[in-house]
Amino acid sequence: MTDTPFLSDFLRADFPPATELHDLDLSGPARFFNRELSWLGFNWRVVEEAENPRVPLLERLRFLSISATNLDEFYTVRVAGLRELAHAGNTTPAADGLTPAEQLVLIDEDARKLMQTQQRVLVELLAEMEAQNICVLRAADLTQADRDYLADVFLTQVFAVLSPLAIDPAHPFPFIPNTGYALALQLERMSDKRPLQALLPIPAQIDRFIALPAEDDAQRFLPLEDLLVLNIDGLFPGYRLKAHFEFRVLRDSDLEVEEEAEDLVREFEVALKRRRRGEVVRLTHSAGAPPKLKAVIMEELNVDLDEVIEIDGMIGMADLSELVLDSRTDLLWPQFIPRIPERVTDHDGDMLAAIRTKDMLLHHPYETFDMVVRFLQQAARDPQVVAIKQTLYRTSRDSPIVEALCEAAEDGKSVTALVELKARFDEAANIRQSRRLERAGAHVVYGFLDLKTHAKISTVVRREGNQLVTYTHYGTGNYHPITARIYTDLSLFTCDQRLGRDATKVFNYLSGYAQPDSLDNLAISPTTLKPRLLEMIAAEADYARAGKPAAIWAKMNSIIDADMIDALYDASQAGVRISLVVRGICGLRPGIRGLSENIRVKSIVGRFLEHSRIICFGNGSGLPHKKARVFMSSADWMGRNLNRRVETLVEIENATVKAQIVSQIMAANLADVAQSWVMGPDGHFARPAVEDGTFAFSCHRFFMENPSLSGRGTAGASDVPQLTHTED
Repeated sequence: MTDTPFLSDFLRADFPPATELHDLDLSGPARFFNRELSWLGFNWRVVEEAENPRVPLLERLRFLSISATNLDEFYTVRVAGLRELAHAGNTTPAADGLTPAEQLVLIDEDARKLMQTQQRVLVELLAEMEAQNICVLRAADLTQADRDYLADVFLTQVFAVLSPLAIDPAHPFPFIPNTGYALALQLERMSDKRPLQALLPIPAQIDRFIALPAEDDAQRFLPLEDLLVLNIDGLFPGYRLKAHFEFRVLRDSDLEVEEEAEDLVREFEVALKRRRRGEVVRLTHSAGAPPKLKAVIMEELNVDLDEVIEIDGMIGMADLSELVLDSRTDLLWPQFIPRIPERVTDHDGDMLAAIRTKDMLLHHPYETFDMVVRFLQQAARDPQVVAIKQTLYRTSRDSPIVEALCEAAEDGKSVTALVELKARFDEAANIRQSRRLERAGAHVVYGFLDLKTHAKISTVVRREGNQLVTYTHYGTGNYHPITARIYTDLSLFTCDQRLGRDATKVFNYLSGYAQPDSLDNLAISPTTLKPRLLEMIAAEADYARAGKPAAIWAKMNSIIDADMIDALYDASQAGVRISLVVRGICGLRPGIRGLSENIRVKSIVGRFLEHSRIICFGNGSGLPHKKARVFMSSADWMGRNLNRRVETLVEIENATVKAQIVSQIMAANLADVAQSWVMGPDGHFARPAVEDGTFAFSCHRFFMENPSLSGRGTAGASDVPQLTHTED
């Protein structure tokens, strides 16, 4: 590292001077930053990563695609909800004082700028791709040979799926589903020049980019919409195309489920069908749309002008992911194969034997998620295992975890699966999994009507001699083998019987609604998790007032809960030094004199998606220190997680695991420079410039090169590796 630490190096750099904001009412709503604008700020960081020259070219294209997907979901859920409130005349302000209508105005302004930036970045990336022999053509670029080839592609691979639709009194305007993409056509009959308006929905079942023959190592593509325009005469014989434009629809996708539904599963199946017909919240269209045809589309879709966005460029940029070509390894991140923990290898792959030795914390995706799968597969096949209990919030379509649970149930073991139906956009998959588990003989529980079960817990009960021993897994992420390849999460494996009893009590709470009367280690929302955190923050403030070292390190995806933010403000004013790693939404304003001068916030956006939740308290000894109190959690610091979900907060008591979290995981996150953005008092993030040739520490690179401490066979708390890594 450099002699002078970067501002984003929270491990070595001192806190920056506090900012004086005389016009800010520190006791009023202005002490918070708006949630929705903060989320847009995160998506700006994703877009700007697409411009980062340190990132391989096609990975930059992937970031651009992700930013478009993120923005789509933001509109279909968050903007849809605000829109509904505003239309109903609701003027209740958010924590920062903005009403729904005021938020919508600011969102629209910022989102339009963001979409313009996305288009500019795409033009730059396409130029760089062309220099690498990856070309996205338009119709005017095609040779006659290309056109002949595409004519055959159209007839054999596209034509049968298309449904051209006239727009006139005899043909009702068709339903365009959420994310539906279509061509609006202005045609003229050649025989008598009679006009015809028509729609051509672009089928999602066909790739957006059509591969063309190419010489040598070149790769050439034509957008599907261009292919369709080239073949309009085959779809409307006898008509001439006069004008056209593309448009795309986003609809309200926030499910509303009756709390008193007699059959929760059936209610969700109905609600999923309703989602397709949600009101349109955004209509984007290509530039140059004929005014009359555009007016017809707007009227039929019932959208106002302020919900329409003209795009001079590509519509539906989420589809750019198709152009992230696996064959071009030279333009992708170098391949990374997650490690199998040394401790597991020492026990010949036996997860339960490895866990019996001592607690083990795996850091995904650096340690393979296959160990979580193996834990359950081994339990399913172990004749001494008598029971398995499992929460399922999100998992993959062909989940090996569900497969293992089914195998265990079919083998006669007692299997209980808590399936959360209210996992947004995964409801249908979860319904399918629950049906499959029931057929196998598992007990399937759907939890609470008014609370989402977001906790990540798995227990395996094994007969050992004359005792029943509980092996427990607590996670910060979902039981999803696909997302586990890119999400950074923690998996704690333990056979500590106190943690096992706590997990069993939580499962009993979920299946029988009986709140645990006491928990040895665990705190859970919506009952004890938030009070425990507030108690710990207050205790740290008391240490500061008593003149003792006082510090808090925390890592999460989002922090917007007003009580938690105010508690951190109070601790800051008492002298607690608070360093936060917040990937996404942050409603706290750091670095303000008299409010938050001892708080700093950074966001890490890079190769992997930061997802783990960690909280470290100095406990009167500062940080890092072996006396620190260390927690991992499934919960972000948001109202929904703390008050309306079942979440877990696990205290880490094993010395090696504590050292791993404090001195390896958190220390590396705080020391990161290469992927870090620092938040200012105004709520905006900036990435400190790194000069070419300067070593910039990357926590992702460090974790890829250094195994997790507790997963090493002979490692102890004193064996934490130095924070360094190789350079390219």
